Amino acid sequence: MSIQAVLLPLFVEVALTFVLLYWMAYQRTSALSAGEIEPRNVALREPNWPQRMTQVANAFQNQLELPVLFYVLTILSLMTRHADLVFVLLAWVFVVCRVVHAYIHVTSNDIRRRGLAFGVGALVLTIMWAIFMIRILLGI
Repeated sequence: MSIQAVLLPLFVEVALTFVLLYWMAYQRTSALSAGEIEPRNVALREPNWPQRMTQVANAFQNQLELPVLFYVLTILSLMTRHADLVFVLLAWVFVVCRVVHAYIHVTSNDIRRRGLAFGVGALVLTIMWAIFMIRILLGI
Protein backbone atom coordinates (compact mmCIF):
# COMPACT_ATOMS: atom_id res chain seq x y z
CA MET A 1 0.00 0.00 0.00
CA SER A 2 1.11 3.53 -0.62
CA ILE A 3 2.14 5.70 2.29
CA GLN A 4 -0.69 8.10 1.43
CA ALA A 5 -3.29 5.31 1.60
CA VAL A 6 -1.98 4.13 4.97
CA LEU A 7 -1.70 7.59 6.48
CA LEU A 8 -4.98 9.08 5.21
CA PRO A 9 -7.12 7.48 7.95
CA LEU A 10 -4.60 8.69 10.53
CA PHE A 11 -4.77 12.20 9.07
CA VAL A 12 -8.58 12.15 9.34
CA GLU A 13 -8.32 11.08 12.99
CA VAL A 14 -5.83 13.88 13.67
CA ALA A 15 -8.10 16.40 11.91
CA LEU A 16 -11.05 15.25 14.03
CA THR A 17 -8.98 15.77 17.17
CA PHE A 18 -7.97 19.29 16.15
CA VAL A 19 -11.54 20.23 15.18
CA LEU A 20 -12.76 19.18 18.61
CA LEU A 21 -9.85 20.96 20.30
CA TYR A 22 -10.51 24.30 18.60
CA TRP A 23 -14.28 23.98 19.01
CA MET A 24 -13.77 23.39 22.74
CA ALA A 25 -11.32 26.31 22.99
CA TYR A 26 -13.73 28.62 21.14
CA GLN A 27 -16.64 27.65 23.40
CA ARG A 28 -14.62 28.09 26.57
CA THR A 29 -13.04 31.38 25.52
CA SER A 30 -16.42 32.75 24.47
CA ALA A 31 -18.05 31.72 27.75
CA LEU A 32 -15.23 33.26 29.79
CA SER A 33 -15.26 36.48 27.74
CA ALA A 34 -19.02 36.79 28.06
CA GLY A 35 -18.81 36.34 31.82
CA GLU A 36 -20.90 33.15 31.74
CA ILE A 37 -18.21 31.32 33.69
CA GLU A 38 -16.11 32.51 36.60
CA PRO A 39 -12.47 31.53 35.98
CA ARG A 40 -11.99 30.50 39.60
CA ASN A 41 -14.81 27.96 39.20
CA VAL A 42 -12.95 26.03 36.49
CA ALA A 43 -9.30 26.90 37.10
CA LEU A 44 -8.42 23.54 38.66
CA ARG A 45 -10.44 21.37 36.25
CA GLU A 46 -13.56 21.59 38.36
CA PRO A 47 -16.54 20.24 36.41
CA ASN A 48 -18.33 23.57 36.31
CA TRP A 49 -18.48 24.13 32.55
CA PRO A 50 -21.96 24.09 31.00
CA GLN A 51 -23.14 20.71 29.72
CA ARG A 52 -22.64 21.51 26.02
CA MET A 53 -19.02 22.57 26.59
CA THR A 54 -18.42 19.47 28.67
CA GLN A 55 -19.72 17.28 25.86
CA VAL A 56 -17.27 18.79 23.37
CA ALA A 57 -14.43 18.65 25.91
CA ASN A 58 -15.17 15.00 26.63
CA ALA A 59 -15.29 14.19 22.92
CA PHE A 60 -11.88 15.86 22.54
CA GLN A 61 -10.47 13.99 25.53
CA ASN A 62 -11.67 10.70 24.08
CA GLN A 63 -9.57 11.37 20.97
CA LEU A 64 -6.48 11.33 23.19
CA GLU A 65 -7.18 7.89 24.63
CA LEU A 66 -7.92 4.87 22.40
CA PRO A 67 -6.62 6.52 19.20
CA VAL A 68 -3.11 6.59 20.68
CA LEU A 69 -2.98 2.83 20.09
CA PHE A 70 -4.11 3.46 16.50
CA TYR A 71 -1.35 6.01 15.95
CA VAL A 72 1.31 3.66 17.32
CA LEU A 73 0.04 0.74 15.25
CA THR A 74 -0.01 2.81 12.07
CA ILE A 75 3.58 3.93 12.59
CA LEU A 76 4.75 0.39 13.42
CA SER A 77 2.90 -1.04 10.44
CA LEU A 78 4.59 1.43 8.12
CA MET A 79 8.03 0.85 9.64
CA THR A 80 7.73 -2.93 9.37
CA ARG A 81 6.01 -2.87 5.97
CA HIS A 82 2.96 -4.68 7.31
CA ALA A 83 0.46 -2.02 6.24
CA ASP A 84 -1.57 -3.77 3.55
CA LEU A 85 -5.08 -3.47 2.15
CA VAL A 86 -6.58 -5.24 5.18
CA PHE A 87 -4.83 -2.76 7.48
CA VAL A 88 -6.10 0.24 5.51
CA LEU A 89 -9.68 -1.07 5.38
CA LEU A 90 -9.72 -1.76 9.11
CA ALA A 91 -8.12 1.63 9.76
CA TRP A 92 -10.97 3.31 7.90
CA VAL A 93 -13.55 1.35 9.90
CA PHE A 94 -11.83 2.44 13.11
CA VAL A 95 -11.71 6.10 12.06
CA VAL A 96 -15.34 6.10 10.92
CA CYS A 97 -16.28 4.66 14.33
CA ARG A 98 -14.32 7.47 16.01
CA VAL A 99 -16.06 10.13 13.88
CA VAL A 100 -19.47 8.61 14.67
CA HIS A 101 -18.55 8.37 18.36
CA ALA A 102 -17.52 12.04 18.44
CA TYR A 103 -20.65 13.10 16.52
CA ILE A 104 -22.92 11.28 18.97
CA HIS A 105 -20.90 12.70 21.88
CA VAL A 106 -21.46 16.32 20.78
CA THR A 107 -25.08 15.91 19.67
CA SER A 108 -27.56 13.57 21.36
CA ASN A 109 -24.92 12.01 23.64
CA ASP A 110 -26.99 8.83 23.58
CA ILE A 111 -24.77 6.59 25.67
CA ARG A 112 -26.02 3.38 24.03
CA ARG A 113 -25.26 4.54 20.50
CA ARG A 114 -22.03 6.18 21.62
CA GLY A 115 -21.01 2.99 23.44
CA LEU A 116 -21.75 0.91 20.36
CA ALA A 117 -19.59 3.16 18.17
CA PHE A 118 -16.82 3.02 20.76
CA GLY A 119 -17.11 -0.75 21.15
CA VAL A 120 -17.00 -1.47 17.43
CA GLY A 121 -13.99 0.82 17.04
CA ALA A 122 -12.22 -0.82 19.98
CA LEU A 123 -12.93 -4.29 18.59
CA VAL A 124 -11.61 -3.31 15.15
CA LEU A 125 -8.47 -1.85 16.71
CA THR A 126 -8.00 -5.02 18.76
CA ILE A 127 -8.25 -7.08 15.57
CA MET A 128 -5.75 -4.80 13.86
CA TRP A 129 -3.29 -5.27 16.73
CA ALA A 130 -3.86 -9.05 16.81
CA ILE A 131 -3.15 -9.34 13.08
CA PHE A 132 -0.05 -7.20 13.42
CA MET A 133 1.31 -9.15 16.39
CA ILE A 134 0.68 -12.51 14.75
CA ARG A 135 2.39 -11.40 11.54
CA ILE A 136 5.39 -10.04 13.42
CA LEU A 137 5.74 -13.02 15.76
CA LEU A 138 5.32 -15.59 12.99
CA GLY A 139 7.41 -13.64 10.48
CA ILE A 140 4.56 -13.52 7.97
